[in-house]
Amino acid sequence: MTSLRLGIDLDGVVADFVAGWISRYNQEFEADLTPSSVTTWDGLHTLTHFRNKDEFWRWASDHGGGSVFRHLETYDGATQALHELAMQGHQVVILTLKPDWAVHDTFAWIGDHRIPTREVHIISEKWQVPCDIYLDDSPDQLARYLEHRPDRLICRFVRPWNDPIEGVLDVQSWADFVELTTTRSRAH
Repeated sequence: MTSLRLGIDLDGVVADFVAGWISRYNQEFEADLTPSSVTTWDGLHTLTHFRNKDEFWRWASDHGGGSVFRHLETYDGATQALHELAMQGHQVVILTLKPDWAVHDTFAWIGDHRIPTREVHIISEKWQVPCDIYLDDSPDQLARYLEHRPDRLICRFVRPWNDPIEGVLDVQSWADFVELTTTRSRAH
């Protein structure tokens, strides 16, 4: 098996950002939102009382001494899959986009959840970090990978807020991603 560099996004892929912010919002504002309410990539504030994205992100920046990013749960199977991939000899490279106020919370979260990585990039142009396989849920990031890294395997973690993109492979679960990576590694 060949060791591969796996460019893994956090929010929407490993960390359940949607369930996390909705839970906090419902608690604070006695609302009744559900994760299934989120069906668009960049319209979270439209589900809330916030007038715009800036108000939403100001609110998200401070929750009990940390941002909303500090208190997220992982998706089922995410950490186990990452540990399995690391045990197979693959390099888990975290590629995430965060506001400046969430950087420390992101590193603390990675430590708290024992994500098996030695490499973390908090970067808007994720494609600049060379990897063999990329896994993301952002329609914008997936399009950039396709434009700038067409020779790499680009995977869309299927979520309600993203649509298929020609040239991008759909991944439905962490088990699917482990199988795909294992197969790809054996083929090299």
